[in-house]
Amino acid sequence: MAYRPYQQIHRRKSRQIRVGKVAVGGDAPISVQTMTNTPTTDVAATIAQIRRCEIAGADIVRVSVPDEESAAALAKIVPEVGVPIVADIHFHYRRAIEAAEAGAACLRINPGNIGSKERIREVVQAARDHGCSIRIGVNAGSLEKHLLEKYGEPCPEAMVESALWHAAHLQELDFHEFKISVKASDVFLAVAAYQQLAEACDHPLHIGITEAGGRRTGTVKSAIGLGSLLWAGIGDTIRVSLSDEPEEEVRVGWEILKALHLRHRGVKIVSCPSCARQGFDVIRTVEALEKRLEHIEVPITLSIIGCVVNGPGEALLTDIGLTGGGAGRHMIYLAGKTDHTVDTERMIDHIVELVEARAAAIRAAEAARKADTTAEPAVPQAAE
Repeated sequence: MAYRPYQQIHRRKSRQIRVGKVAVGGDAPISVQTMTNTPTTDVAATIAQIRRCEIAGADIVRVSVPDEESAAALAKIVPEVGVPIVADIHFHYRRAIEAAEAGAACLRINPGNIGSKERIREVVQAARDHGCSIRIGVNAGSLEKHLLEKYGEPCPEAMVESALWHAAHLQELDFHEFKISVKASDVFLAVAAYQQLAEACDHPLHIGITEAGGRRTGTVKSAIGLGSLLWAGIGDTIRVSLSDEPEEEVRVGWEILKALHLRHRGVKIVSCPSCARQGFDVIRTVEALEKRLEHIEVPITLSIIGCVVNGPGEALLTDIGLTGGGAGRHMIYLAGKTDHTVDTERMIDHIVELVEARAAAIRAAEAARKADTTAEPAVPQAAE
């Protein structure tokens, strides 16, 4: 949601498909994905990790299916989680068929790696039979030999040609429920490939910077790459790839979407970097609030500013604000207006209480609106 002309993003028009209950493409919200890193055969651990990702806000979760045992485990995992599951398949076409039968909502494959046209036909038929969509996943690190020979190295043109070549396999079978990704670890290569692919087709695009690195490096690279694409209106579903826990990927994905006003979820904290003017320890306060407010799903804005230079101005634009004052007393703002003060010792607990109360009020108002819209209209009584 954008409020001013300079905040408007005009999304590329793409076809819409479904990954289980989640619509991808068209005018659907940009969905956030991640991937489990537990052994899929460890059903309990995988379910627990998926549930943590759900709490963090994941719309879709991908699970690797490298062998028959993993496909059997998938059938136990799918009914126990609330998000659609994408089965990650490489090379063996039987795994794709088994994953579809096990309840996967989407199959991540490269049709060219599956084998003969007959095998591709069998996978597509299984997807049709079980209501699966497909993701064509092209990666700069595993391009086809003939394309590397043609172009000399991984490049945007080679990646787009690979993607469209794979797409043609599915289109020949009159199967159109698929999305495409063209990922690379190099930001320039990935962005250029997605830009060219966006011009070449109307298929929904799954965007990401693959193998981006650890939490800090990967977050920066993903923010630059995905932010550039999303700002240009390119991207229908995203995955932030980090050498970190998958729920952290989800959190970073949401922060990117929130920064671009593309989706809103949870508490958005506006905070200063702190300086000698601060009336309280801004850094530790923000760290504590980020942790304690992770459970809030309702969109709320919160400003945490250490002194009165910018504090009142930021508070005008946020739901709840805190500005540092002297003698251990700090000003609380509600809806942009000064409301009351709080002391340093009570400050963090008090802000958490204010945020939770506002979230509860918003949920109650939304529930009341829904009740009003679903209530049956009163039937007028006939006059006697």
